[in-house]
Amino acid sequence: MAAYPSSPNKEIVLQVVPMPADLNPAGDVFGGWIMSMADIAGAIPAIRRARSKVATVEVDSFVFKQPVSVGDLVTFYAEILSVGDTSITVDVEVFARRNPENPVVVKVTEARMTFVAIDEFHAKRHIQAV
Repeated sequence: MAAYPSSPNKEIVLQVVPMPADLNPAGDVFGGWIMSMADIAGAIPAIRRARSKVATVEVDSFVFKQPVSVGDLVTFYAEILSVGDTSITVDVEVFARRNPENPVVVKVTEARMTFVAIDEFHAKRHIQAV
């Protein structure tokens, strides 16, 4: 069974394989690790669009659908949903490819985050129109 991003406009922005140090006591990858990687993945298109550093200011939603295991190839897809005067909202979908002998792709997480463009003093800055 293969799963794909809900929007064809999403691009792969990050791929990573979790390691044993990333496990929680239940033996699955710690949710905080996944959240941290999703934050990085969402920031990548935001940085490109803002043409500056960005800071996460809001996580509108974060939904865990499946656990992630050591050895899964975790792929993060992102798409900019909106651009404001200083902020950028990004949708991130996360898929895990598991079972190398008989590959299966499952959607494990989705999130919506808002980033604010910042200058060298960490103050909000205007995002130029494209």
